[in-house]
Amino acid sequence: MTMKVCKAVFPAAGLGTRFLPATKALPKEMLPLVDKPIIQYGVEEALAAGCNQIIMITGRGKQALEDYFDVSYELERILEEKKKFDLLKIVRQISDMIHVAYVRQKEALGLGHAVLTARELVGNEPFAVLLADDVIDAEVPVLKQMMRVFEQTQCSVIATQIVEGRAISAYGVLDAKPVEGHGGRLYEIRNMVEKPRFEEAPSNLAIIGRYILTPAIFDVLSQTEVGTGGELQLTDGLRLLLKREKMYAYVYEGKRHDAGDKLGFLKATIEFALKREDLGGPLKEYMRTLKLD
Repeated sequence: MTMKVCKAVFPAAGLGTRFLPATKALPKEMLPLVDKPIIQYGVEEALAAGCNQIIMITGRGKQALEDYFDVSYELERILEEKKKFDLLKIVRQISDMIHVAYVRQKEALGLGHAVLTARELVGNEPFAVLLADDVIDAEVPVLKQMMRVFEQTQCSVIATQIVEGRAISAYGVLDAKPVEGHGGRLYEIRNMVEKPRFEEAPSNLAIIGRYILTPAIFDVLSQTEVGTGGELQLTDGLRLLLKREKMYAYVYEGKRHDAGDKLGFLKATIEFALKREDLGGPLKEYMRTLKLD
């Protein structure tokens, strides 16, 4: 029987220290890109790819996430009384968008540990993992592109992009061979290494925050040794999974914004705003008035 992916896991227990002091009281996933929080872009991508069950891995101080995707009766009543029906529609679309289940990661013990905490809710079926920090602007949602590969291979699929030069050292990097007939976009993974030195990187294929994983990853992660800082790394688990089954990497079509980085967040905000019909024109006019050295 062909396996289908219906569940999407969002690790969201991180402290967001790169955005302090704002993230002292506000989860970084709730920082707005124009007028939507970062995590909503990922949730909308998962829905567009066919996932109808969202699992969020949260921690202390993440109540705002739950509130955001919940019904806001007081706000809806006020908007209705003031006859602001356009805003009411927007608010209701958020709470009607998805069914969300929440799992508490009591300690931030690495991405692998976050994924492992979703085991009971995911069960024995393939699932997607999306890192909200990676906001990817694509005509066809990246996860949907990856779903097509999974439907063909029935194997785990990792999103990857080509990163030239020394910047590759900031990523997990793949040792992979191209699969014929896919225009250089599909690779079979042989190995992977986390943040190698430039001279030791096995390729220019960087791991990006989108994964489709088979349920075998849970057994593997439960047997994976913790790494530096006592954290359980997903990359270490994936490396062990390779010994059991095939795994593929897909060079997606789209533009990635690292919204977990201050400069990346600013760039994403500007680019998304420029594409908006209501904001693009006025923003361009304003930018032309700036005296840039």
